[in-house]
Amino acid sequence: MTKEALFPSPAWPSVPVKGESAAYPVHRIFCVGRNYAAHAAEMGVEVDREAPFYFTKSALMTQATDTTIAYPPGTENFHYEMELTIFIGKPVFRADPATAAAAIYGYACGLDMTRRDLQLAARAKQRPWDLGKDVEQSAVFAGITKADAFGEIGPQRIHLEVNGDVKQDAHLSDLIWKVDEIVSDLSHYYHLAPGDVIMTGTPAGVGAVVAGDVITGGIDGLDPIRLTIGAAE
Repeated sequence: MTKEALFPSPAWPSVPVKGESAAYPVHRIFCVGRNYAAHAAEMGVEVDREAPFYFTKSALMTQATDTTIAYPPGTENFHYEMELTIFIGKPVFRADPATAAAAIYGYACGLDMTRRDLQLAARAKQRPWDLGKDVEQSAVFAGITKADAFGEIGPQRIHLEVNGDVKQDAHLSDLIWKVDEIVSDLSHYYHLAPGDVIMTGTPAGVGAVVAGDVITGGIDGLDPIRLTIGAAE
């Protein structure tokens, strides 16, 4: 029997979908680490080509594009990471890549905002990355484009600018683990379902932002993303 909640519980955050009046509720956010070789190199680590690896963000960290977020507490090195983001559209479990690809509802531009100093400190001590990655308002999404409308993934440019200066510039063909491989692999550990979101990793060129900076970015064929960094609280 369902009991009355002790305190108000927020609804699932959601992301708008191009061409739909209804939005996509976000239940879980999975993130792929080190999925571009050049980014792994700039972080001083090697790419693990045996299998993708993952970390997570709370769904409540979801933030809409075209907004301002406060510079977060506890960091002096707040980084942007521009990413292709996958939105799951139907249940998928222990799937092969073809079945996994058919379960993708759509794609969007995403920003994985990161307290880099805390992430690197945790990595050095072989501790979890939660304080570095699971940051309030750190999972920023533009509107979703349905998979059929986006088409085959590969040649699209992925880029990010800070105050108009290009910082990240690559192509989705540079992804080490492709989207069907990622969904297939993750489905062997979780019962993936609508509401599950996967951020596929960032290209080289990550860097710090400060209060007042404006981040813009895009992927060919998807709605662009924009975020302003506000003052610390």
